[in-house]
Amino acid sequence: MASITASLLPPLCLQDRKTLFRTSQKPLVFYTGGRQKSTVIVKASGDSSESSTSLSIVKSVQNVWDKSDEDKVGLIGLGFAAIVALWTSTNVISAVDKLPIIPVVLEIIGILFSTWFVYRYLLFKPDREELYQIINKTISQIFGQ
Repeated sequence: MASITASLLPPLCLQDRKTLFRTSQKPLVFYTGGRQKSTVIVKASGDSSESSTSLSIVKSVQNVWDKSDEDKVGLIGLGFAAIVALWTSTNVISAVDKLPIIPVVLEIIGILFSTWFVYRYLLFKPDREELYQIINKTISQIFGQ
């Protein structure tokens, strides 16, 4: 059983609202004043569905990891390389974003490409069907179906 104790700020009071939409400019929340302190004690018991779900996910990942016949050191290295690549790309993007004119040029290129894509594939029904066929073909090539 777990318990948490917290000291809270003095209470806030809500004004009475008679309708869903108000037109008056009165604040909805106001401070009651004073230097009162409130203490809340919370006790938890039993399992919550969220914690049991996370535990089942961890157990399923452990089962897959234990049953894996592949090189585990290689998988760890691959995961580390993916994290380093993500960190590096984030830093490169933030460095390019700090340059004076490049972000504006890239934004214009993005707007032009998005406009072209909408005109080419999304505006007319035959073009949407063509895009749908291209996507299905690519998915079948990836999954080998």
